[in-house]
Amino acid sequence: MNRTIAALLTVALTPATACLAQDASVGASLYTQYCSTCHGSDGRGAGPLTEIMTEKPADLTKLAANNPSESGVFPMLKVIHIIDGRTGLRAHGGPMPTYGNIFMAEVEDEMEEMGAVLETRGRILSLAMYLETIQD
Repeated sequence: MNRTIAALLTVALTPATACLAQDASVGASLYTQYCSTCHGSDGRGAGPLTEIMTEKPADLTKLAANNPSESGVFPMLKVIHIIDGRTGLRAHGGPMPTYGNIFMAEVEDEMEEMGAVLETRGRILSLAMYLETIQD
């Protein structure tokens, strides 16, 4: 219920470009562009870069099953925080890039600050919603 309310508020308060975050194909496209090289095209952690990585990427199809607080429930907020970089110390040498910073850098020259923030959040939400669709 809370996730539905949050998604509806995001749509209501977001400009048209970021509203596309509700479209799973947007998340799938972002996943292919930014995540599949490490996590694999199927999300199971066997992307082409894993051969040179020292730490194996997570199997993203098991996020709901491995949710420590509620097994079987997709941990949406935790996933959003991991993607945007709020969880862990990835900026200090951790295994995953902080995509909040990456997405913001890509759009901040194209739009005003608030628009860039909303576009960045829309991309992150779109990725998280796509990941929810690939759970085993």
